[in-house]
Amino acid sequence: MATKENKRNARGLIEALESRLHVGPPIRAAEIVSAREFLRQTDFPPASDYFNRLSQIEDRLEGRAKEPSLPQAKRNYGGEAAGCWMQLQSAYDHVILSACYEGEFNMKRGRIKISHRFNREGRIDFVELKFLRSMHSLLDGAIRKLVTVKDYQTTRKDWRTAEAFVLEILPRELMFLYEEIFKCPRNEILAWLINIGPRLVGDLLEDLKTRPSREREPQQARNPDQLCLQAIRTDEVALPILQKAASFEAVVELKDPKTVMVRYAIGFEGRDGFEARNASTPDRRAAVLQST
Repeated sequence: MATKENKRNARGLIEALESRLHVGPPIRAAEIVSAREFLRQTDFPPASDYFNRLSQIEDRLEGRAKEPSLPQAKRNYGGEAAGCWMQLQSAYDHVILSACYEGEFNMKRGRIKISHRFNREGRIDFVELKFLRSMHSLLDGAIRKLVTVKDYQTTRKDWRTAEAFVLEILPRELMFLYEEIFKCPRNEILAWLINIGPRLVGDLLEDLKTRPSREREPQQARNPDQLCLQAIRTDEVALPILQKAASFEAVVELKDPKTVMVRYAIGFEGRDGFEARNASTPDRRAAVLQST
């Protein structure tokens, strides 16, 4: 019979493998064989929960083996596109696109970074704000999840409707994106914050498509480990995700102050009145984007 120490080790081993199914790094077949051998050697019965969970992990891996393989290395890109500086991180089965906004309110200057994470089907996982320089110095460096799709790591990736958690009180630094943002209905504000991501993606793809290749070397002056944006064209993970993400628009329905339903429509079908009322900002950013 397995000892308490063996049970603790088995639980840690299985939970680590389950976590790696969702966040990486990829699990090798030899690790499954090794885990199964460990369970056998430590006298766990074949019908135990640990064997069952290991079999479920193996089934998931076999299903993924039928999909196109994804590069294992994470990649970090940066550069100017469509008149602003963007940063893109590509990792396993998702990408994160970030841009910075700065402004002034009540004689106080601030700067924030907005990041959108997209899954392999181009759906949003979360929208995140980082206070690079808050109007309240105690918040400098703090991170706030503005919108987070519920169970985004385990839910099906091609969802059309999903429940999401939202920040009940939105940071006033969002006025750097659009001065009148808090005069708009809350559901439209949240939809707009989600849709900034796909629209930036569309701007990036259009820029890469229309201009000749340049900046072939990493951006040494900013980050020696950062690749130029043009290199995205050969990224087998990032490019398909971006192409899917650019085609989506979200509509948000409020459930309560902290929960909403996010519904996707293909192309421009889901756009609401927020952008129409703010047609004076045709670049859809309502702020000057700065380098990260």
